[in-house]
Formats: sequence, structure tokens, C-alpha cells
Amino acid sequence: MSEPERTAIRTCPLCEAGCGLEITVKGDRVTRIRGDRDDVFSHGYICPKGSTLRQLHEDPDRLRTPLVRRDGELVEATWDEAFAEIEERFTAVVDAHGRGAVGVYVGNPNAHNLSALLYLKPLLKALGTRNVFSASTVDQRPKELSSAWMFGGGLSIPVPDVDRTDLLVILGANPYASNGSLATAPDWPGRIEAMRERGGRLVVIDPRRSRTAEEADWHLAIRPGTDALLLAALVTTLAEEERIDTGTAGEWVQGLEEVLTELKPFSPESVAPSVGVPADDIRRLAREISDAPSAAVYGRMGTTTAEFGTVASWLVDVLNLCTGNLDRPGGAMFAKAAAGASNTRGEPRSGRGLKVGRHGSRVRGMAETMGELPASCLAEEIDTPGEGQIKALVTVAGNPVLSTPNGGRLDAALDQLDLYVAVDIYVNETTRHADVILPPPSALQKPHYDLALLQVALRNVANFSPAVLPLDEGQPDEWEILSRLALVAQGMGAGADAAIVDDLVITTLVNGAVGDAYGPVHGRDPAEILAALEPRRGPERLLDLMLRTGPYGDGFGSRTEEVLPGVPLLSLDVLLANPHGVDLGALTPRLPEVLRTPTGMVDVAVPEVLVDLPRLQAALDRAVPEAVLVGRRDLRSNNSWMHNIEVLVKGRPRCTLHVNPDDAERWGLADGGSAVVTGRVGTLEVPVEVTDAIRAGVVSLPHGWGHDLPGVQLGVAGRHAGVNSNVLSDELVVDVPSGNAVLNGIPVAVVPA
Repeated sequence: MSEPERTAIRTCPLCEAGCGLEITVKGDRVTRIRGDRDDVFSHGYICPKGSTLRQLHEDPDRLRTPLVRRDGELVEATWDEAFAEIEERFTAVVDAHGRGAVGVYVGNPNAHNLSALLYLKPLLKALGTRNVFSASTVDQRPKELSSAWMFGGGLSIPVPDVDRTDLLVILGANPYASNGSLATAPDWPGRIEAMRERGGRLVVIDPRRSRTAEEADWHLAIRPGTDALLLAALVTTLAEEERIDTGTAGEWVQGLEEVLTELKPFSPESVAPSVGVPADDIRRLAREISDAPSAAVYGRMGTTTAEFGTVASWLVDVLNLCTGNLDRPGGAMFAKAAAGASNTRGEPRSGRGLKVGRHGSRVRGMAETMGELPASCLAEEIDTPGEGQIKALVTVAGNPVLSTPNGGRLDAALDQLDLYVAVDIYVNETTRHADVILPPPSALQKPHYDLALLQVALRNVANFSPAVLPLDEGQPDEWEILSRLALVAQGMGAGADAAIVDDLVITTLVNGAVGDAYGPVHGRDPAEILAALEPRRGPERLLDLMLRTGPYGDGFGSRTEEVLPGVPLLSLDVLLANPHGVDLGALTPRLPEVLRTPTGMVDVAVPEVLVDLPRLQAALDRAVPEAVLVGRRDLRSNNSWMHNIEVLVKGRPRCTLHVNPDDAERWGLADGGSAVVTGRVGTLEVPVEVTDAIRAGVVSLPHGWGHDLPGVQLGVAGRHAGVNSNVLSDELVVDVPSGNAVLNGIPVAVVPA
């Protein structure tokens, strides 16, 4: 008898776009994936990655059972054996060296993962260490810091209102390939094309003529790493020409005059030689932003993974403010997420303020930010002897050997650990060193809600996706894996019940909700709220609480009237009844209630940023290197972890060195030949692709490749290995205020192989 066929609706968890998927399932096998045409946000759009969830689930290299190292080899073990091994060895390390000898690294996929976002915090607390590292400090920490200092929250990030803007200015981002970043929306290409069809214009500032730059009305090929100088000159131009107009946001702003004074040295004429853009073009761009009926300036990876990433991130918002485009339709606006956002809880316009440097790294004294140390410090904290040396490491969905600076040093350091535990679906370039690997379920076996990413969405929506496929027999859910790991770290034993952590988390959140004097359940009996969440457990129970106590929630009966006309008051049951999502409308102005600053104002004159301006000014006198390296993105790639899907890596090799024709002639390189690229910390040999799509003096490599190391169990990726660009990135060069890694503008020497 033929197995019945069913259709499952879910949100793609593979990148920030959040596209809706329509998945056809026969029995327990996925037979087709296509875009969900009824999704309230994506309307059927899908990129090449979304259609490969079946291949990712069925990948024979994906781990289905724990691995434990025996006699130097990783071998299969039961879950109980794996946790018992962790308990024995973790206890030995802590007894011998203390919890200061434990480190943890959290990878990028956790931002797309409901269980990880909810259960990593108790794990980190249970580990009891200050040695916490994450992908945030090789990616977005400058933007998180500048937003927290200015607006009061690390995810209170103004996003470009692309759907209504008249002028979109993009720096260091390529949304045609990346689907957007810290600006969540499906179909960025379609949104940009719709903007241009209604008469809007696109300006792209990038040393490469990227796929997005190809569509631009104006492309400025800036010199890498100089975005902060350009942005400062744009603001200075507005001040010099008396064009400063803060619009309606100005009522809630303080410190702007001080900022304008501090930026005076950065005139277009003074920065032009360093930036590589004529002063006249800088002035023209400032005037166009000022004159546009509405404009949105958006900066991303190229601006944050640079030497002045925090200053550049701050200046993006300063520029939007100075042109009257902060917090207005068509400008840069704040999302109002249905769940999880700190800027929808507590007293509006009231916050404690962000403090950094509460402690520092042991070896280099690098400052803590948001509870984490810079990932650039991880290798030295492992391989440098002395009190506090990391002896045990936990990684969760991370591959720092490929994704952090000087990957070669970290690769060697991992062999020195007494214990390495990985929560991961693959034996990759990092986890090949692990003593125990705990594999979570596949994406199709987990529920999904974009708890973090919808806080920076270009439209307010809410989508929940139940698991499409059941768990394998004996497979714990991901929240259970993280909870059991936390219980081992707390000394409660390998056999402790994961429900202990689950109950602790929900009780903590309920107590916080009833204690919030500005929330809908203030003063209610916690036991009543807990009872109303029955019989759910795990992430669904936590999400239901956050939805119901969020800005659109039913408040467990406290709210009876709709918050938005025609939109039901939210709960998890409402989202389950609306599998294509609930549309909560276009972004609306949120100042001043969005603020959580100590002053209750937009604090523009950020001391931690202003103190870095002399360093930026000193950069004007530097000699220009002969060649600098930048990264690049590809629509079919997602950092390091999707190269084991044949359909995404087949065809023409993409891990090549892009070289300008003039540089190729000067250095004696030929298209299709090979080059040796050398930086301070490493050397690579890589195929050359000569193209006029890159500025002279700049070469480009994609990140996340280099799958040819021994012990890696990635068959497809191994056949398309490429090279690891982070062999060249320097762990000693960071953005000073944030400690963020510098992955763009790395000085290199290039010669023929």
C-alpha cells in the first residue's frame, strides 16, 4: 500500500532571509521542497540553499549517533556512554585546574536555532567560565556595541526600510548573494528591483563589483577598510553645507553637536587619498542622501570586519540621523518583534547602559564585550601555558578553524586540550580534534522560530514551524542535549533529567514576566501562568510564554482587544493555526519607546567611540599597501557548513583568487594559473581568476573553504576543498573598541605559484 503524502509548511533556517518553504513528505521522506507562495513575508521566493534541506537531512556524512575518541579514533557510542565520558573527563579538568580552564565557542548557526537560543544560556552559566567566545566577534560585534550604546540594546539596530525608500546606500554588503544580514527579509533582489521600478536609486560602495553592485545606479569602488573615513566625510559635508536635519528623531537625540565637532578633521578632501574616492564624489553622495525624499544607509560585513568596524557601524546611524532618515518610513527603522526583544520589555526609555571590559583575556588583556572575549584570542588562550590556560573546550555548531583569524594556530592548539566536546552534525576541520561529538537532530527534525533574526526584520511578522520529520529512535532533541550537558557541568551527573533545566528556564522567565511592571501579566500568580502553558515542554513552552507576553500577545487573557486591526492576539496556538505566518505590518516609528538607555535619549556622543577617532585620523597618514585581501559571498554557500551538498558546490570552482587585470600583469599572474598569497601569519596557494570586477590593489577570496585536512569526514566538501582564507587573517589585528576580528583589508603579497 502506498504511503500517504502530506504537505508541511516551515521557515527555512539556513540564513537570515527567513523564506517560507512548502515541503512535500511521503512517509518519513521529503520528496519536494519549493517556496511557499502563501508565506506572508517571502511570497514564494526561495534561494538555492532552501531547496537542499532534504539533502542536508539525508547526507550520509551527517552524524546520527555520538562519537567518542578511543585509542585515538572517533568511534560510535551510545548517548549514555558519551555523557558518562564527558562527566568523567570534565570533572577531572575542573578538579585539577578550576573552571577558569574551561572555554566555549558558539558558532553562527545558533542564531538560526530556537533550541540553542533558549538553552545555551543555562549551559554557559553551568560551565561557570569567563572564557566565552562566539562567531559574533568575527562578524557583527561592532554593530551590536554601537547600537547598544546609542539605543540601549545590541539588537536595537535600525534596518533599511527597503520597501519604501527612495535611495538605498549599501556599504560592504552584497544582499544579492547573502540575502541580507542584520536586516532580515526574503528576496532582497526583488525588493531592490521593486524600489528601482518605482523610481528609487541604488548606490553600492564596495571594492568589488559584486552581484549587488552590478545592479547599482552608482558604484563607488572604495579602498578596503576605509568605510569609516568615507562615512565621517559624508557627515562632515552635511555639516559644512548646513544640511544637518535630524527630522522627527531629533527631539530624542543628545550629543550631536559634540559629534559634529569631533568629525571636522574628516573632510572629503582629507580622506579622499586614503579612501580612493574623489572628494567631489563624496560631496555628491552626501547631497544625494540629503536631497532624497527618503534614504537608508546600510552597512554590513565589509564595515564590521574591518579595523574601524565600531566607528563605521556608529557612523551609519549618525548619517541616517543627520539626514532626517532615522526612525521614519523609507529610512532606517526599528523592528518590533513578537517575541524575545529586550526593547519591548520593561520600562521604555530606561536602561542600565552597556559596560564593556568587565574582565579581560588572560594572555593579551583583550576586553570582554557582552559577556564574551574576542574569538581572535581563542588560540592563544589554549596554547599559552600558565594559570588559567584553557584545558577543556566546548563548541556548539562552530568551526573556528575555518572561521576565525589565523586558523592554522588554532588548528594546532586544539591538539593540546585535555578535553574537547563538540555539539555538531559533522566531523569537520575543528571537530576532528574532539574527544566527544554530540550530534543534534537535522533541521527538518526541529521546530523553528527566528527568535533573534525577527528582531532586525524589514517587516514585522511571526512564523512558527513544527518539526517536519520525527526524531530518530533514541535521538534526544537539541534542547535536551544542551540541558544534559549543562547538568553535567553543574555536577548533577551524566544521567540527570534534561527536564530539570527546562523547568528552571521556564520558571525564571515566568517570574520575570510577572515581575515586569510594564508587561501584560504583571502581578499575576506564576503558578497560574505555568499551568496555562501546560502540557507543552521544551522550546515550544518557552516560545508560547514569550509570544503571549510580547507586544502582540494575548497576555494570558489580560488583553482582549486586538493590538493591530484584523490581527489575532498572538500565542503559539495562533501561529500553529496560521502556518504561513502572521503579518504584523510594515515598520512604524518607535522613538522614544524603543530606547533602553540610561538617559532615555539617543546617545550619539558615545565616549567609547569618540575616543577611537584619533586612531582613525592617524590612519590618514598611512602608506597604501601594495595589495590587500577581502572576502566575498556566494548565494550557494553559507560560511563553512554547506559545502557537503553536491548541488551547491558542483560546477565551476568558486574558491578562487579574484585579481584585477592590471595587478595580474604587474605580478605575472595568468587567469587559470595559481598564485601564492602570503600574509603575516600564513601562506596559501590558490587558483587565479582575473577579473575587472575588483579594484586594483585588492584581491578577494571567499571564506569557509579549506576542507582538505586529515580526519575531516566530509566527502563532497573534500572533493571541492578550496583553501582556508583565514590562514591569512591576523589574530593580532582587531577593531579596538569591540575586539572584532579584521577579515577585510589584510595586507598580503601575491606572486605566481
